[in-house]
Amino acid sequence: MKAIRFSQFGGPEVLELVELPDPHPAPGQIRVAVRAVGVNAIDWKLRSGMRGGDLPRRTGGEVAGVVDELGDGVTDVAVGDRVFGFAPGFDGAAELALSAEYAPIPPSLDFAGAAGLPVAVETAVRTLGLVGVGADSTVVINGAAGAVGSSAVQIAVARGARVIGTASPGNDGYLRSIGAEPTTYGEGLAGRLRELAPDGIDAAVDAAGGGALPALVELAGGPQHVVTIADHTGAQATGVRFSAGADPSTARAMHALKDTAS
Repeated sequence: MKAIRFSQFGGPEVLELVELPDPHPAPGQIRVAVRAVGVNAIDWKLRSGMRGGDLPRRTGGEVAGVVDELGDGVTDVAVGDRVFGFAPGFDGAAELALSAEYAPIPPSLDFAGAAGLPVAVETAVRTLGLVGVGADSTVVINGAAGAVGSSAVQIAVARGARVIGTASPGNDGYLRSIGAEPTTYGEGLAGRLRELAPDGIDAAVDAAGGGALPALVELAGGPQHVVTIADHTGAQATGVRFSAGADPSTARAMHALKDTAS
């Protein structure tokens, strides 16, 4: 198969197209004929040498494509199914990739759209779980128009929550279209949130930073009801939990999309 790898650290110019043996899935894995690959910050960090590691190495942690081989014990998908998920070892930029953390692609998504979602959806499911968002919750998503934020909005709405989403004014229409009540982030946020939720909120997910944590803690009734993925310094100052890195319990979180897209 053809694959992308690099044999030295550097910019995009170090990426090379090579021929490698076809991989075969271990028990619990599937093999995917890759149609699209997601790109995340970790990809350039690995390529540039920021994380060190042995060379040569591959790239591409998120993939979308068609199942073309099943490992022993796999019964939830079949050869020919459209799937998206994580490629172990960041080796998804290839004609074929293996995955043990995957889900069917909703009919409303194409391969390119699905390939950019695994990290965002896993992060959304993980953070919503950390603050206990469920039916009848009122939750604020700070940075609701981004990849993580918009995923969190739609998953929370599918769970039956009332969602208030912060973003720039130009995103108001988009936020309404995915089920959130929009408000502007930035200075005066606490007052705007009080107008929308005079009795307070049950939880908040901060996906944007920008100094929002004090207001979110105040409205939620304490730092235990707030989680951030964007403000490590603010988390230390306010006692809010900072969450980073996939949790094994949410590694197959892409299945959450079946409730939000059809």
